[in-house]
Amino acid sequence: MIKIQIRKTNVEISEVLRIHVERRLGLALARFADRIGRVIVRFSHADGERKGSHKCCEIQVGLQPVRVQVEDIDQDLFAAVNHATDRASRSVARALEREGPVSRGGPDRSS
Repeated sequence: MIKIQIRKTNVEISEVLRIHVERRLGLALARFADRIGRVIVRFSHADGERKGSHKCCEIQVGLQPVRVQVEDIDQDLFAAVNHATDRASRSVARALEREGPVSRGGPDRSS
């Protein structure tokens, strides 16, 4: 199971949004679960504006040994979560593809 931390700065997060984040990220990152350390989701107003209409959703995915970070800005936090989650999934896949296969400790059968 992927551990997801949700943090907010001057933005109210409903329980419905919290559940949406956990569900979307769980589905998007499930195939990489054994390679992910933790996931941090940060919500804030875009450009630090406290009363601005655009919100920012930033997602950090901790892989071993790299970190993937994506963000999306939208008036609707649910839309920002959906877009950022899609980007995070693609970015994690690319990062792991560059890293190569993981050794599971078994014998090397390539020789």
